[in-house]
Amino acid sequence: MKELLIRYPQLEVCKNDIITGLELMKQTYNDGGKILLCGNGGSCADCEHIVGELMKGFMSKRIIIGDLADKIKNEYPGEGEYIVSHLQGALPAISLPSQTAVISAFANDVASDMVYAQLVFGYGKKEDLLIGITTSGNSKNVINALKVAKSLGMKTLAMTGETKGMADEICDVVIKAPASETYLVQEYHLPIYHWLCAKLEKLFFEENKQ
Repeated sequence: MKELLIRYPQLEVCKNDIITGLELMKQTYNDGGKILLCGNGGSCADCEHIVGELMKGFMSKRIIIGDLADKIKNEYPGEGEYIVSHLQGALPAISLPSQTAVISAFANDVASDMVYAQLVFGYGKKEDLLIGITTSGNSKNVINALKVAKSLGMKTLAMTGETKGMADEICDVVIKAPASETYLVQEYHLPIYHWLCAKLEKLFFEENKQ
């Protein structure tokens, strides 16, 4: 956290919530769960970005070792070594905005403000975490998804701006970036989730933890 605050001292105001958010994410993976993410516009792109950091090596190579690596090598002589050496440890995460066929069909046939809620309903399990990214804290399709997640017994985390929003009343943790203008909130969100992803990688993929 110290290195993050040196570069972005304004984040001191949400330091405790960032740390609590990390614990929520860590608990999710310790419980065998996955992380679902949703957002709109730039926040949609942030969902994809976060998944890219979680599902493959970010700051480290996350080398695959152990029984699975040995099994692949033994079952596929000659090719197994290549397969194992080109796999990296993953922290399961799904960006809900990437589900374009379901989203477009559901928005057209049912309700556009329920598209993420439907995906949470289909994918979500009680051991999972939903991260809703909404700079206002009020994006209707994100809020509806968070409500469904809570009803399913999932953990919920929102990343918002500094103004009070509906997400504040729903989520287990809300990380409120110290800004209200959309582009400024998004500029703070990036270093926050980069820090979270780096810390998770260190926790789960240090030597002898692969």
